[in-house]
Amino acid sequence: MSSVLAGVLQLLALIAALALAYRPLGDYMAKVYSSDKHLRVEKWIYKGIGANPNAQMRWPAYLRGVLAFSAVSVLFLYVLQRVQGSLPGSLGFRSIDPDQAFNTAASFVTNTNWQSYYGEQAMGHVVQTGGLAVQNFVSASVGIAVAVALVRGFARSRTGELGNFWSDLVRGTVRILLPISVIAAIVLVACGAIQNFSGIHSVGQFMGGSQQWNGGAVASQEAIKEAGTNGGGYFNANSAHPFENPGPFSNLLEIFLILLIPFALTRTFGRMVGSLRQGYAILATMVTIWIGFTVLMMWTEFAHHGPAFHIAGGAMEGKETRFGVGGSSIFAVATTLTSTGAVDSFHSSFTGLGGGITLLSMQLGEIAPGGTGSGLYGILIMAIIAVFIAGLMVGRTPEYLGKKIGTRQIKFAACYILITPALALVFTAAAMALPTPGHSMTNSGAHGFSEILYAYTSGANNNGSAFAGLNADTQWFNTTIGIVMLLGRFLPMVFVLALAGSLAEQKPIPATAGTLRTEKPLFTGLLVGAILIITGLTYFPALALGPLAEGLAS
Repeated sequence: MSSVLAGVLQLLALIAALALAYRPLGDYMAKVYSSDKHLRVEKWIYKGIGANPNAQMRWPAYLRGVLAFSAVSVLFLYVLQRVQGSLPGSLGFRSIDPDQAFNTAASFVTNTNWQSYYGEQAMGHVVQTGGLAVQNFVSASVGIAVAVALVRGFARSRTGELGNFWSDLVRGTVRILLPISVIAAIVLVACGAIQNFSGIHSVGQFMGGSQQWNGGAVASQEAIKEAGTNGGGYFNANSAHPFENPGPFSNLLEIFLILLIPFALTRTFGRMVGSLRQGYAILATMVTIWIGFTVLMMWTEFAHHGPAFHIAGGAMEGKETRFGVGGSSIFAVATTLTSTGAVDSFHSSFTGLGGGITLLSMQLGEIAPGGTGSGLYGILIMAIIAVFIAGLMVGRTPEYLGKKIGTRQIKFAACYILITPALALVFTAAAMALPTPGHSMTNSGAHGFSEILYAYTSGANNNGSAFAGLNADTQWFNTTIGIVMLLGRFLPMVFVLALAGSLAEQKPIPATAGTLRTEKPLFTGLLVGAILIITGLTYFPALALGPLAEGLAS
């Protein structure tokens, strides 16, 4: 079997698996967030934190819950790292330096999971399981909660109430993420991923010295790392490490977990707003972009330029032979089109245009299908922009799902789409202009510029993957990327929840002959076009200086 055919078959198998899971999981999540009943374990949690799960919140109260919980999480994770050297189960590792502890705390709380450290050489069992793994669950649940709040804004009328943040947070963790992760972890262990709390031990003799590895609860963290679109690896090699990702089947399973919840949330959206066809339109938009980018990536990486590429079956530099070009390409697009950031190959070693695709995937705004929750609310913001553009074209007041998109709503949407590009481009410009950050670049020229642009794009969009050529463990990068991650996560949430509140207060508008049918293929095409055009206009100059220049020169 040729490597190209193997890649195509993997893609088809993945699509089939996602299609089978789409309806049951989407309907189940809609029931989770629509039910007025609480599980016994959930009641214990509410009692422990002193929350009333039945109290409805307006958007300012919902936002305060999001920010307060996240602020406490950052502080807790920061302190846990700073005292690691005094904790049992630290494997002899020292406490984390202040700038790196801040960066890591901001990273995992914002669902970014950017790592400027070697996991197996820095973090002990307590920090890994009691700190990082916990945030993998709750940060993903926060994203889903904010998305559900926006969906309620469309579904409700004449009220500013968006639900209860604490109830949404707990339900997302207990009823959705935990069950999926338990099943996935068992499967990963069966595939060969490790799950233990062993210490550091030597493995053989290599080049006159022994290779040392430590064990850990790897399979369980790998499961939520992918299912929660987190991405932080237990080991520095991330999902390219055989302890995390043993073979081709586990690789495909991890891609499936990355895409599972973000795609299924479109069904949840359609169910909660009372129109499954609206959910299908959003799904079609996501799938069109995802398949298009995956095919383009596979084409760039399989292209044979010279005998070395021909013998290897494609551009194999930086890729694992057990995954091949096809599996690596599918994984790279899945992880950058979502906010996962996990890698099973190193994006810096992709072809010039292939590296540009990973950059552009993040710059779309992590919406195809995006992160757990963040992908849904991100693409709904783009849908509002699309109906606004359509309204300008025909001279009508734009409407979406029976709600008017007026001046207030479009301001919130415009602020949302401007935040992450501003953060990524301004901090990239600052890093390139100052002398010290440039010392962290492994490469010069267009590829070196791509390393810097990739780092801040990854942080601002809460992706977390790296171009693997930049030394980011410096005070400058730890601090600035940490700030970018926090602002890129929580400033957009402010506008999402404010928009949700304004929509929930409106009275529904009946559809007329002039209403844009947003469940039709025409709207899907309009939405795809709006996403690509807005992203292109925003980032084309930066892409032209980096991956496009490198790709055209090779």
